[in-house]
Amino acid sequence: MLSKLYRVTVVTAAAACFAITSLTSLSVSAKGVFQSGPDFYAEVFAPQQGESKVLWLTPEIRTQAAVIVDHPVRGLRIRYHQNTNKTAWILEEIGKEMPITIGVVVEDDVIQQVKILAYRESRGGEVRYPAYTAQYKGAALQEDYRLNQNIDGITGATLSMWAVNKAAALALYYHAVVTESSSTKSSLIKSSATNSPK
Repeated sequence: MLSKLYRVTVVTAAAACFAITSLTSLSVSAKGVFQSGPDFYAEVFAPQQGESKVLWLTPEIRTQAAVIVDHPVRGLRIRYHQNTNKTAWILEEIGKEMPITIGVVVEDDVIQQVKILAYRESRGGEVRYPAYTAQYKGAALQEDYRLNQNIDGITGATLSMWAVNKAAALALYYHAVVTESSSTKSSLIKSSATNSPK
């Protein structure tokens, strides 16, 4: 009787260990580097090549960017690639605790593509799947610095989703600045003058 109870206990413990290991490996699998920056730029502009450029973050740009992402923007400049009216940005935004590296392609003041290049959180990695990122295609920036279309959330990935939303909105703003898009930039500058933090 005791040996039968011992076998049942060992089998139950082994099954529990297997289940825990399986669940842990699923959450860890969300992490990873999925595409390098140079590969992202090459894919975006293929078969042509985008020109590597720099956007210097003036106090005005920095103030407006801080409103968009809801925290101060670090650094003196942002590197991006451009070919005519198409720009590609690689931005980082914190999910829950770790940065998410996000590639955003903007053309004619609307998002053409959002792609998660690196994900470092243990949860919420579903934001990297094309079924999620496809929702951003066609999104533009409103005067309140938010995207003009609703992005469906993912249970357990709320902070990651917010991070991607912020990066997408920031890329749209930066695109308007570097392409000097008259319609977007003028309305954003006017509204930021009234909304800038004091």
